[in-house]
Amino acid sequence: MDTIKQEKVRRFEEFVDRRLKPDLVHAIAQRSDLRINIENLEKNSVTNLKTLVNLGSEVYMQANVPDATHIFVDVGLGFHVEFTWSEALNYISAREEKIARQIEEYTRLIASIKAQIKMVCEGIRELLQLPAEPAY
Repeated sequence: MDTIKQEKVRRFEEFVDRRLKPDLVHAIAQRSDLRINIENLEKNSVTNLKTLVNLGSEVYMQANVPDATHIFVDVGLGFHVEFTWSEALNYISAREEKIARQIEEYTRLIASIKAQIKMVCEGIRELLQLPAEPAY
């Protein structure tokens, strides 16, 4: 039973370290870039612009955007939502907060499981009347 819980803790820690934390860093970097670009568009009152669009395989084409007051934001799973600039900024903040909350939840869950493992190990030690392990 103890090794099963330890394996779960290891998998949760691995998930947090290998998936959630890099996802958070990546999302924050992308969202920050998007936020900076939107803020620059607002500050300069840009209503139309010329840009390069990646067609795939790093092949680009020049594009003219006649109305840049609305943008499409990738919300995941291949879906893009049309937002005004202020809506996009609100979405970016909410998304960053959600990812940070997920990391906090997993961190609390890991701590709880570790505490349970320690309690079970201590109970087994008492039942077997083994000496307490030295604390380092």
